[in-house]
Amino acid sequence: MYKEFIKFPKDFKFGVSTASFQIEGGALEDGKGKSIWDEFSSHKNNIADGCNGEITCDHFHKWDIDLDIMKSLGIKNYRFSIAWTRIFPTGKIESYNEKGMLFYENLIKEMLKRGITPYVTLFHWDLPLELQKKGGFDNKQTIEDFLSYSKTVIDRLSPLVKNWMTFNEPWVFSFCGHLFGNHAPGLKDLKTALAVTHNILLAHAKTVEYVKNNYSDLEIGIVNNLEQIVSASDKEEDIQAAKRWNLAFNSWYLDPLFKGEYPKELVQYYTNHLDENNNIENVMIEYSDEEMKFIQKNCGDFLGINYYTRRIIAFDSENYHLQAKHIFRPTIKRSNFESWEVNPEAFYDLLIDVKKQYGDIKIYISESGTCGDDFIGEDGCVHDEYRIEYLRRHFAAVQQAIVDGVNIKGYFVWSLLDNFEWGFGFTKRFGIVFTDYEDNQNRIIKDSGHFLSHVIRKNGFIID
Repeated sequence: MYKEFIKFPKDFKFGVSTASFQIEGGALEDGKGKSIWDEFSSHKNNIADGCNGEITCDHFHKWDIDLDIMKSLGIKNYRFSIAWTRIFPTGKIESYNEKGMLFYENLIKEMLKRGITPYVTLFHWDLPLELQKKGGFDNKQTIEDFLSYSKTVIDRLSPLVKNWMTFNEPWVFSFCGHLFGNHAPGLKDLKTALAVTHNILLAHAKTVEYVKNNYSDLEIGIVNNLEQIVSASDKEEDIQAAKRWNLAFNSWYLDPLFKGEYPKELVQYYTNHLDENNNIENVMIEYSDEEMKFIQKNCGDFLGINYYTRRIIAFDSENYHLQAKHIFRPTIKRSNFESWEVNPEAFYDLLIDVKKQYGDIKIYISESGTCGDDFIGEDGCVHDEYRIEYLRRHFAAVQQAIVDGVNIKGYFVWSLLDNFEWGFGFTKRFGIVFTDYEDNQNRIIKDSGHFLSHVIRKNGFIID
């Protein structure tokens, strides 16, 4: 039988990821203000199980337990996000809340005591509600508000934190929240989604510029969710639909950073977009060459890639946005989250494509993981062999990409904990640690957590 020990470079960083709204709870404690997700999840019809983010995993009170679990597993790198509304409850600098800052400062100090290196995300979708009332990221003033927030946090925490990420998955925030309406703030307008995207890229670039002008020992980047996109057939209409999907999902967020432009073909498509009555509408936003050059100049030190699935795309004349739809092959294994494919080969192909298109950029796999119907067995344990197999194969895909020249420096598993999975509430479990929502949010390390611990200690694993 074939067996091979898959070994990673000595400086490779294995870790885990979480997000503030998904795990913290403590929704209004110690002066925290409301975010758009506090508001969105307060309406039960928005969330699959009618739950909200008031308690979630109760990390706000159980953070020491979570850090001790990481230490016990040998996890030395932790990517987490800061809730803007804990620092500035209204989103504005004049609402500064020292108690919120102290929560994160203490959390990070305790991480460091346990040998855990923090990787901080500044924005993981929980925009202050008061800023959304003024237009949110459709309003350019929010760029300046984000910069004020970022400066305050970075200036205070930079002695402790050397690795920063500005925005998590701008596509999800922009389109799920402003076109599809299934994420906060629940809007449905294509032009607004495009404007939010552009303003987020500008806010990212301004934050990078600030860091580069004031610190020599910090690294900062952005996190994009990317997918390998393939055509459903050799039909020209399917090929073109897949091309549009790839341009809108991947290139629209990478080209500005590394090429200083939006994809010209998609700019033309949005300029002559067909509305739901097949009338031409111009939904393309206005922007300047100077803005695009500024974004490219301040793209950051690295790119975070969140990878979950490949998408097979076919033409669909009924689809308002791209005249395209996602289809499935019954022969391909899928997770129970939106029927995502489990496809590590596509992960490898995506990483190779990123290098081909954008050069030798430094990359972190900032999220990758899978979910299933995990439960506590009769032995009191949680056996998630499917997740171990997922991680084994996806780790192997990353290692092969490294061997083939892609500059990947780390892999952060999504997620440390089962948590509040946005519009799905608590119905989806991604954690390597089980959260028992029926028993005081108690934690149980799953088999996959022990597997990750083994991989970290050996800096590799056997694959067969």
